[in-house]
Amino acid sequence: MDLFPLWLSLRVAVTATALTLLAGVPLAWALARRRFPGRDLVEVLVVLPLVLPPTVLGYYLLQLLGRQGPVGGLLAAAGLELVFTWWAAVVAAVVGSVALLVKAAQAGFEAVDPRLEQAARTLGRSEWSVFWSVTLPLAWRAVLAGTVLAFCRAMGEFGITLMLAGSIPGRTQTLPLAIYDRVQADRMAEANALALLAVGIVAVLVLGLRRLARLRY
Repeated sequence: MDLFPLWLSLRVAVTATALTLLAGVPLAWALARRRFPGRDLVEVLVVLPLVLPPTVLGYYLLQLLGRQGPVGGLLAAAGLELVFTWWAAVVAAVVGSVALLVKAAQAGFEAVDPRLEQAARTLGRSEWSVFWSVTLPLAWRAVLAGTVLAFCRAMGEFGITLMLAGSIPGRTQTLPLAIYDRVQADRMAEANALALLAVGIVAVLVLGLRRLARLRY
């Protein structure tokens, strides 16, 4: 059995989750603790990937990042190709999963008592120090839950990936795409084996999350 789709999916999911954390946690904190112009619009844009059909998202990303698109044209002029590469699968996974992390982390940050943060500020702590020493330690369960959900979503991303990265065996064919391909080719034994791998990975992650959630602060 060809395990390339599994390794590619893990590579894509890990990379996408890291990027989602870098962008999603600050965004979640800003939505939870700040009021700024366009905040409602940002919240809508964050939630859109959860409610729009994946093929719609994939289509617009393809228009944006393809050779004829505004971003894709700039990348092509610089000699860079994104569409139909594994990095396109990463972009698809980030777009598909970022809302799960942002909404979970935002809920966690909103649950932190602002008076605790204010007490730290009165002791001369900077906003950066308050975040790392007070806010994040109190909200880490929510952030962790969002991270695991985002990773699982990235592992299972299908529609956006198919539109943006394609299903090229040995290049961009992730685990969900490989399962679909095996079913279409009536190779049910391989499809079943790959599906069981996907279920096993997600089950282990969710069980691990439940155990961590029981830990005390």
